[in-house]
Amino acid sequence: MRGIVFVATGLLCMAIFGFGVLVVPAEELIKPKVFTDPAQAGLDFADQGEYVGEIQTQSGPVKYGAQVIALGDGKFHAVGYPGGLPGEGWDGGEKVHADGHRQADRVVFALGEGRKAELAKGTIVVLEADGQQIGKLQKVERKSPTLGAKPPAGAVVLFDGTSADNFQGGRITPDGLLIEGATSKQKFDSCTIHLEFRTPFMPYARGQDRGNSGVYVQGRYEVQILDSFGLEGLDNECGAIYGVARPKVNMCFPPLSWQTYDIEFQAAKWHNGQMVQRPRMTVRHNGVVIHENVELPFATRAAPLPEGPEKGPLFLQDHGCPVRFRNIWVLPKPE
Repeated sequence: MRGIVFVATGLLCMAIFGFGVLVVPAEELIKPKVFTDPAQAGLDFADQGEYVGEIQTQSGPVKYGAQVIALGDGKFHAVGYPGGLPGEGWDGGEKVHADGHRQADRVVFALGEGRKAELAKGTIVVLEADGQQIGKLQKVERKSPTLGAKPPAGAVVLFDGTSADNFQGGRITPDGLLIEGATSKQKFDSCTIHLEFRTPFMPYARGQDRGNSGVYVQGRYEVQILDSFGLEGLDNECGAIYGVARPKVNMCFPPLSWQTYDIEFQAAKWHNGQMVQRPRMTVRHNGVVIHENVELPFATRAAPLPEGPEKGPLFLQDHGCPVRFRNIWVLPKPE
């Protein structure tokens, strides 16, 4: 009796495989794993996000930023940034990490030596072991300064929410967003690219399974898309030129936030079938320069096109996650 599943409503499920019996709580089978609508994402999503405030130290008050990451089932990880949030005050110095979990109407983080932080209703309160309040941080919602950027004269508008006709495999959601897994019909050489993307909320996923996609310039060189909110910013995380360079700073906003990439791409130069100058790329993530004139030493491993002198398309990777796109335009540069 392989693969037969018995469900006892509200209690548990038993799956019989050969002589083994797997017992799984019923709620685990019906628990949503992916959210694309903030209104349906639940309490953990509401607490996840960015916070800014001051904490009293022995040398006086210090501005702090914090990123609170939801990990499912009321579990959280928080990262503290002395000076402010990444790209907005943090100087790149040592970060503070803390794990937390939901307790009744609040999320409690253990900070060591009896100290703790309590998150409730959009406010983080930092407490000494004796209960004295030494800091308060308020939730903020940052927006990219290039969000909604208008295409300049001469730009090719690939997607404005009305049609996916400019893409092979182009599909649109009912609310007018482009679905991952699309390749532009038009091909480009050196160019400026603007696009806006949104990763899903996947609290139970980790690493490369959490909101994965990618922007392949010329179908060859990938700028990674991933829910890397609060992570280190490695060369396979959001903002990375995949496998080539990690971002100078991890500018990833929380999942279900609209984010921007603004990419300056200088195509390779070829002569008699030989590459004589490698391509280069500058990338702004949410308005902050995270790569500056980086040489691209090879095409990304999973790229649909090999390197060559021909122009190439803009490819938006389908990696099995519901990543969405809007406001995509490309400004070709004079050859």
